[in-house]
Amino acid sequence: MSLLRPVAALGRATLGALASIGRIALFAGAVIGHLFRPPFYPREVLHALMQIGWFSLPVVGMTALFTGGALALQIYSGGARFSAEAVVPSIVAIGMVRELGPVLGGLMVAARVASSIAAEIGTMKVTEQIDALVTLSTNPLKYLAVPRVLAATLAVPVLVAVGDAIGIAGGWLVGVYRLDFNSTTYLKNTVDFLEFWDVGSGLVKGAAFGFIVALMGCYHGMNSGRGAQGVGRATKTAVVSASVLIFAANYLLTEIFFTS
Repeated sequence: MSLLRPVAALGRATLGALASIGRIALFAGAVIGHLFRPPFYPREVLHALMQIGWFSLPVVGMTALFTGGALALQIYSGGARFSAEAVVPSIVAIGMVRELGPVLGGLMVAARVASSIAAEIGTMKVTEQIDALVTLSTNPLKYLAVPRVLAATLAVPVLVAVGDAIGIAGGWLVGVYRLDFNSTTYLKNTVDFLEFWDVGSGLVKGAAFGFIVALMGCYHGMNSGRGAQGVGRATKTAVVSASVLIFAANYLLTEIFFTS
């Protein structure tokens, strides 16, 4: 029997993981289903757009700026080994709009928004405000989750687009003032090597990441345990699960978009 205990533990963990995936999938299906059915709460959507989009802009912008600058330095240093320093503008632009802009933007929003949503909804559950909504014949999923998921799905692509521009500007600043590139040549190479789908794929990723972030925040908030410890655990789990799912979704979308 002692030899079977590790196998049994692995089986329980696997079944628990599959059950969690099933519950999240059902929750996501319910949220998507309510997106197109009245009643609608435009005021809640606008409030969530401000909280998720506008107030996340500083952290996304600063992250993109320093990432673009560091990327330019790294590519210049690596390209110098092969006398390929001229590729810095094009690689910075492609790297930012395809991968780094969407992924880092999604992670920053996950750190800020998923935790906030989970803590807010978890606290509402602990203080029985969600039960009060049910008493008032208001669907908590419709009132709390749907506006946040919709707002995040719309706002994060905009944040990604702004982050892409700021990241490319960061690479330009480092390239021109630190690496002695000609400003006009740098910008021309950036524009010439970027294609429409490079930018479009990043925006699609941003929408997917925004959906994931808000979904995880709402799911873990609504399923948080009682008390401060339960809310804290829900907040932590929301950020971790959103971050892991962002990396997984990024790989799957990259496989779909750029593999023939």
